[in-house]
Amino acid sequence: MATKKSARKTAPLKEMAPEEIGEFVGRRVKKLRTDRGWSLEELAQVSGVSRSMLSEIERERANPTLTVTFRIARAFGLSLQELIGSVEMQAAKIQVIRSRDRGQVFRSDKQCEIRTLSPLNLEKDVEFYELKLRVGGALRSQSHFEGTREFLTVEEGCVRVESDDAVEELGKGDSGTYPVDVPHAIVNTGTGDAVVFLVVIYR
Repeated sequence: MATKKSARKTAPLKEMAPEEIGEFVGRRVKKLRTDRGWSLEELAQVSGVSRSMLSEIERERANPTLTVTFRIARAFGLSLQELIGSVEMQAAKIQVIRSRDRGQVFRSDKQCEIRTLSPLNLEKDVEFYELKLRVGGALRSQSHFEGTREFLTVEEGCVRVESDDAVEELGKGDSGTYPVDVPHAIVNTGTGDAVVFLVVIYR
C-alpha cells in the first residue's frame, strides 16, 4: 500500500534589517558601475541622480528612495526587481543566480561577453565568471591586487592565456592557473567562439 509522503517544508528566509538592504544596494550599484567602467559622473548623467547622492549610496551612507533606486536600475538597463532582487538571494541559505538575470551580465561587446556566476557578497574574496570570447576576441586586464590568481577551464574552443611574459595554449577541457597581479590576457585563438569558466581568488 502506498504511503503518503509528507510535504517538505521550506525554511523561511532570514529577514534583513533595513540598513542591511541599503548596504547591499550600495555594493550592488558600485559593482555594476565599476564593471562597466563608468565614473560616478557618467552614472549620474545617465541616471539623473546626483553624483553626491550616488557616492553616498555606494559608501553605504544613504538608503536610496524607491524613485532614486528605479532611476539607477534604468541606467543599467535593469528592472527594479533585477537590481534589488538579489537581496533575497543573499539572505537565503542556498543562493541562486538565474540564467535570465541580466544584472549578472556586465560586459557584452564585439570582443566578449562576461557573466558573473558568483553572489555579490563574495566580491573581493572569490569571483566566478563565464567568459564567451568571439572569434578573434580577447579579454585583456591590468594587474589585480598582489597575490590574486585566476583558475580557468576551457568549455569550448581554444584560447591563449598570457600572464606577464608567460604564454600557454589551452584547448577544450584544459584547465590552468596563473597569477593576475601582473598584466594578463585570455585570447581566442580558434575559428569559432570560445567559452571558458574563470575563478578569481583574492588573497
